[in-house]
Amino acid sequence: MRTDLPGHQHEWLDDDAGPVVRPYTLTGGRVYSDANGFDLVAYVLARPEPDLAAYPELHPEHRLLVELARRGTPLVELASDLDLAVGVVRVLLGDLLSRGLVSVHQPPRATYLPDNDILKAVVDGLRAL
Repeated sequence: MRTDLPGHQHEWLDDDAGPVVRPYTLTGGRVYSDANGFDLVAYVLARPEPDLAAYPELHPEHRLLVELARRGTPLVELASDLDLAVGVVRVLLGDLLSRGLVSVHQPPRATYLPDNDILKAVVDGLRAL
């Protein structure tokens, strides 16, 4: 039985907000995928002319990711453009990657890492300023 008065709206509802979906519903409750190892600046590129009609199970966010990745975009920018958490975008990209709809190009790993003594000397120098 409904307990609120006719015409009364919850204060957390807003006409301008539109439909609200929690991020875990977009990923089906998954928090890990093949894309979890992706760097934030990994370059995502959609395959040329992907046939999205062959994948009716894809969410609108999947389709939008493919569209945004046509021009090649870093993972962090895709998350920003979709206004989604990076973890959610990684899971969605993992779905697209497993279907062969996108490719992901990781930045090269640093082969030389500075010695801890050098880093400590830099920090000490900055603190002295």
